[in-house]
Amino acid sequence: MAGTGGGRPSVFPTLVYADAKAAIRQLTEAFGFTELSVYEGEDGSVLHAELVQGNGAVMLGSQGRGGVFDTAMKGAGPAGVYVVVDDVDAHHRRAAAQGAEILTPPTDQDYGSRDYTARDLEGNVWSFGTYAPGTGA
Repeated sequence: MAGTGGGRPSVFPTLVYADAKAAIRQLTEAFGFTELSVYEGEDGSVLHAELVQGNGAVMLGSQGRGGVFDTAMKGAGPAGVYVVVDDVDAHHRRAAAQGAEILTPPTDQDYGSRDYTARDLEGNVWSFGTYAPGTGA
């Protein structure tokens, strides 16, 4: 696997939301992400946001702003994103307490991971688990 420059991730999921501000609230309050940056347009739409979790991040913005990426994403279905967390059960409790739709409860997998799955307000599926792809963990 190619190096990532000092452990930096080299892949960043990028999502668009009809209500990006509500998505940011859910991702931070229920799923434990931290806002790194949020840039808003004059109309209050989210032009670009970066939310971090561990050494990874997701980027997101508001739908309907125009531009090549927004146009290409028009009509795109929900995405699935996997996030490594240390304590799956505590993470699950936080998400459930914040009202996140839980699709599968914390479960031990045959390949050694413990994980659960949830859906965000706009249908994206988020999996949180202990397995770290490519690290042998």
